[in-house]
Amino acid sequence: MGTNKVKSSRDISLIRNRITYFYKALEIKHSKMMRRAVFMYICCLFSVVTLSAQEEKDNKFEISKNLDIFNALIKEVEMFYVDTVDVERVVRRGINSMLNSLDPYTEYFPEQNTDNLTFMATGEYGGIGAYIRERENGGVIITEPFEGMPAALSGLKAGDLIMAIDTTDVSTFTSEKVSSLLKGVPNSKITLTIQRPGDNKPSKVNLVRKQILVNQVTYYGVRNDSIGYIHLQGFTDKSTQEVRSAFEDLKNNHDIKSLIIDLRNNGGGLLESAVQIVNMFVPKGQEIVSTRGKIKQWERTYRTSNDPIDLEIPLVVLINGGSASSAEILSGAIQDLDRGLLIGQRSFGKGLVQSTRELPYNGNLKITMGKYYIPSGRCIQKMDYSHRNADGSVSAVPDSLTSIFYTANGRPVRS
Repeated sequence: MGTNKVKSSRDISLIRNRITYFYKALEIKHSKMMRRAVFMYICCLFSVVTLSAQEEKDNKFEISKNLDIFNALIKEVEMFYVDTVDVERVVRRGINSMLNSLDPYTEYFPEQNTDNLTFMATGEYGGIGAYIRERENGGVIITEPFEGMPAALSGLKAGDLIMAIDTTDVSTFTSEKVSSLLKGVPNSKITLTIQRPGDNKPSKVNLVRKQILVNQVTYYGVRNDSIGYIHLQGFTDKSTQEVRSAFEDLKNNHDIKSLIIDLRNNGGGLLESAVQIVNMFVPKGQEIVSTRGKIKQWERTYRTSNDPIDLEIPLVVLINGGSASSAEILSGAIQDLDRGLLIGQRSFGKGLVQSTRELPYNGNLKITMGKYYIPSGRCIQKMDYSHRNADGSVSAVPDSLTSIFYTANGRPVRS
């Protein structure tokens, strides 16, 4: 209640100032009709303040009530349910169901899974250093051990089927679950049971996890003697330097005349990295993206802060349906500023921004806190998670409801 009173007091002060200004501006002294209009205006403003305070009070009560109900339910189920209940597992399912009802990007990371957040931001993780893939007929295989990493040093090869990790049978697991089990603290030991094609029986391989750094520029080179090509698979805190090094090598040592940046199947990552890479090709001080959400104080506008490397080289960005989030910020900014051309297919359409919030017991919440808008003013969010269908499914915003925006040179583009 204390918060509501302070808020109402500030609003009343604002109303009083507006009324004073209203009188002075119109020089109202004797008009009964105008005094009546002002009186009605005051009543309306006080009504808005009262309703706002009441809604805030009701919302806090609903939160408290439902937390009490959830707490009581857990206790009753744990105490009286006929079988033994894994409380942590049940609660995790409840949390995941709740967050899944919001959007696919709002996730809870308990303490044991915070390595996944670190990997998203840095491209670093503790693991064996190998690409894996899920087979169509089930099972997960090694597809490419990284040179000099534990998987390669221990003799693992492409095609090896992972049967078990330590004592856990993973023969029916998805690649995502297997990947989670392969990751761990650097220098920790792990034992894989693998089935190699052509061998009669499985064998065990002992490994020690190592800090793995995944390069985001997976390849760069020259095409047709003068066309530079850079493939970027994600945006981490090291992506900018990797792209810069690749571009400077192509420009200074290979005399390229144009550049292709390949963002196909690039699922995104750190927003700041996308801004910094765009900064390599557009002037300092240029707005690249802005974020807007419920909390106005946290809204931000991201501008280029450094001098560019090259403002003239012809630029093409390749995209497809797997290009999302920060990949769409980069490609969208290049398009909106008429700095280059986009070639390929319509991108994924993720215009939502996530931030992390610390939770008790070293957990973290990755939560959608806003939408982003590229230089033309458009938001490229495709799915409307705020309005679900009766069956809970989500529909894409139809083309007929998209709006037209304009690039720096006046070309029409759509949200």
